[in-house]
Amino acid sequence: MTARRRHDLRIGPRLSGGAASSRAARFDLRDLAAEVLEGVGARPLRLFVSLLGTVVGIGALVLTVGLGQTAGGQLDAHFDRVAAEHAEITPQKKQGADGEERAAAALPDDSADRVRRLAGVLAAATLTALPTEGLRVSAVPVHDPSEPETTPPPVYASSGELVEAIGAHLVAGRAFDAGHDARGDRVAILGSDAAATLGIRRLEAQPSVFLGDRSYTVIGILGESVTEAHLAGAVVIPTGAARRDFPSVPPDLVALHLDSAAGELVSRQAPIALDPNEPDVFTVAAPSRPTALQNEVGDDLDIVFLAIGLITLLAGGLGIANVTTLSVSERTGEIGLRRALGATRRQIGAQFVLESVVVGALGGVIGVALAVLAIVAVSALRGWTPVLDLPLAFGCAGLGAVVGLTAGAYPAAKAARTEPADALRSS
Repeated sequence: MTARRRHDLRIGPRLSGGAASSRAARFDLRDLAAEVLEGVGARPLRLFVSLLGTVVGIGALVLTVGLGQTAGGQLDAHFDRVAAEHAEITPQKKQGADGEERAAAALPDDSADRVRRLAGVLAAATLTALPTEGLRVSAVPVHDPSEPETTPPPVYASSGELVEAIGAHLVAGRAFDAGHDARGDRVAILGSDAAATLGIRRLEAQPSVFLGDRSYTVIGILGESVTEAHLAGAVVIPTGAARRDFPSVPPDLVALHLDSAAGELVSRQAPIALDPNEPDVFTVAAPSRPTALQNEVGDDLDIVFLAIGLITLLAGGLGIANVTTLSVSERTGEIGLRRALGATRRQIGAQFVLESVVVGALGGVIGVALAVLAIVAVSALRGWTPVLDLPLAFGCAGLGAVVGLTAGAYPAAKAARTEPADALRSS
């Protein structure tokens, strides 16, 4: 006699009278757990399909937030390093009688030389925005009236060690030096964006850029700068040439490259070096960071990736619901037999709900684990320090169970409403 037959004989006499209530009383949590585990593991392929959507959805949420936090940490570390190694000296502003703000003092023309002698200053350069209203900036000497009017790139004058002071590099050519500045040579370096706009990509033929009717030989193309990003779209000429060809204007700022431990010392000494009588009219500060723009971009990306993760998570929940509903249809005979043997609607519903919860929780745990591994792998490849909010990770693992609970509610209710006679007849 088979085990199933012995089981049927054992419970058979209890079907009359109080059979249902007695059987229901004997169906404890251990029995429910056994039924749930058997139902979950009975079909490995079905389990895999159910898990897949939740794994991808939860994994996408954790991966998106984790990579965002990691990248944010790297960005903060980058700006902290820039703040420690770079500084800018600018005149303080005061409000004039007309309500407009003006500089309280003018930076000396030799500001770069004055602060370069201070201990801890590795490089210094002045930067001056030149008045270019109505000035044509072009790579060709002849103006073609048929060409559409475009906004010319801004023009700056600089002296000193500009490239090192602003933390930039040259993608081509070289920078002008003190000799160019002293002689007033008409040479220029272009920011990478300005070079592309003017159509200058190679320097072998010694191309020129025309500021009005004056020709400046392009000797270098400036790459990305960590402190003066706007120079990517600008033309920079030596201060000596600017004094000859443009109205005399004082420098707007002095850019400094510092030893990482010299920031506090230079902040005290640099204003005195510029003006011993009124050092308070100058401010030494780290370059401003684009916090507003950074936050806006970060928020927009977070919203986009969060939407993608939620849509994927919704798809995973629908997948669980579909597979669980299919499971109810396939197990109609089993449900009818269990109802005939005394299982209550509550017990049938609880079994299918818990099966969905187990599948969702398992998918959540796997998704979180895979996302954490992906974050660590990406961080290792990029040389970053991985950052992940642990409460978020544990919460997302629990979210998988919530998704399973929500997705399994309808199939469980459908299974609980199944009548024994209808189920046995349809099977």
